[in-house]
Amino acid sequence: MQKSRWLLGLLSALIVISNMAFTTNFTPAPATNPPPGPDRYSVIAVEYTSYTWYMAAWKNQKITCTVTTDHKEPPLPEEVYRDCGSTIYKTWTTQKPCLIPKRNQCEGYYVMLVDSTPKEKEIGMMLAPATAWISLEDCESVLSTSTNICESKPTIVLSGLEPLPNESIIRVEGTYEDQSFSCDESDTCKIHIEETSEEGSNIEFWAYSSYGDSSLVYTAKVRVQKADEGDPDQLYWYVDVLSSQWQGQAVATCSDSWGVFPPVGGAPKWLSTPKESEDLSSDIPYTYLAANLILQGAVDASSCTDGGLDASGNVNQCGLEKARPAVTDWQNQFDDLILTTAQETDVPARLIKNLFARESQFWPGIFQAVGDVGLGQLTENGADTTLFWNSSFYNQFCPLVLEDGACNTGYMNLDEYEQTLLRRALVGSVNASCENCPLGLDLTQADFSIGVFAHTMTANCEQTGQILYNYTQQSPGEVASYEDLWKFTLVNYNAGGSCLAEAITHAQGENLDLTWENISPFLTGACSGAVDYVNDISK
Repeated sequence: MQKSRWLLGLLSALIVISNMAFTTNFTPAPATNPPPGPDRYSVIAVEYTSYTWYMAAWKNQKITCTVTTDHKEPPLPEEVYRDCGSTIYKTWTTQKPCLIPKRNQCEGYYVMLVDSTPKEKEIGMMLAPATAWISLEDCESVLSTSTNICESKPTIVLSGLEPLPNESIIRVEGTYEDQSFSCDESDTCKIHIEETSEEGSNIEFWAYSSYGDSSLVYTAKVRVQKADEGDPDQLYWYVDVLSSQWQGQAVATCSDSWGVFPPVGGAPKWLSTPKESEDLSSDIPYTYLAANLILQGAVDASSCTDGGLDASGNVNQCGLEKARPAVTDWQNQFDDLILTTAQETDVPARLIKNLFARESQFWPGIFQAVGDVGLGQLTENGADTTLFWNSSFYNQFCPLVLEDGACNTGYMNLDEYEQTLLRRALVGSVNASCENCPLGLDLTQADFSIGVFAHTMTANCEQTGQILYNYTQQSPGEVASYEDLWKFTLVNYNAGGSCLAEAITHAQGENLDLTWENISPFLTGACSGAVDYVNDISK
């Protein structure tokens, strides 16, 4: 009996120790005790050559000032301004070249190199800071839903990373639901997370370094929901994490910036990405696509009345039946690229395919409206949205069009001519029309455009989030659901931000929640087409 009590006591102690390894020192968070943050400024010595120039007047050869530079080329205007003052600077930058044989008759000044000396100067530079990351332990990621499934209570892993040699992470700290925790003498902290509300729970975390500073304070929202299938022996948990530092399967694009989780267990099918491209396959008898395949000679409908097309160029029933196999093959030829693009950009694959079906029926040229181009029918206004609201895409695309350095100030700081060049180049990049190509299309261009449209959708969901914030002063996820936010994004893509903003304003005036059912009745007039557009893509 005594031995049994001793074993029980030992087991209890081991359990306590084990738990401490996961959540150390949970206490109420102190009111003010923030970590210092990164503080890494280093000064290094750099050898260079200092050049001395005399600035002299042409008329009397009198030296007026001395200019020093760290390059052997003549002084730059800003160096002349610094060392010689504004008067000489204005003359120097506006004077005409001296081409008169008798130089003393020239106006202005000239420079001459008089000395060069090896020197050393100190340069300040910022060193890479410590960082911290969040992940899950022993949970399976489900690609099609971006949701993680854990067969036991999920464990959050917070890891510090020190990039500097000879330095290390000495502890990880943070708060979970206003309770502080600390994992000393370790670069990793593990926390068991209990079931949360559908809104999730908040975590703040940071890492301390032996360098004497800390990482930034990072935030995460974690949602844990038990999946109750009625069998206590087969419990599992759905786990979703929103954080810039998340190292697991990425959540769908804009979910993090919206601050909203997808529905428990994963997004609805139209907002999902399957594991295999075959799961995107469809066999819808698209009439516009059939007509184009007949017109371009890809389908022989000569046995049909009028060759399968009526006087307006629309396909008749016979032509549609003749084209069915080709229509099915054509609408599925982009599936592999759609899936790859979805995995790279986190824009749902089925959303991309549904968008192309609605916009162009997968015919990647110019549609009936002259300004609507490509699989997703991009316009110049749409290109403007993409370049403004998707800065990472802008940074990649702009240098392909404008000269080096012109893109550095950002899209909104370009002049009107440069912005127009970029917009038209982006629209042109998704136009697969090609007069001398088979079927009148360059399918390589069509393939490239799939990524462009995914980035365009990302830009639209970012703009949608900003519109929601502007009109509610709350984060998008606080006022609308994940699925409704995507529907609002489609309104933004199809009808524009002004239509969305007007509908939100009317709904707020009626004290209505911002749901699709409440917003859509206020899409009227020129905006009304967005209702069928959204319903068609999301069905």
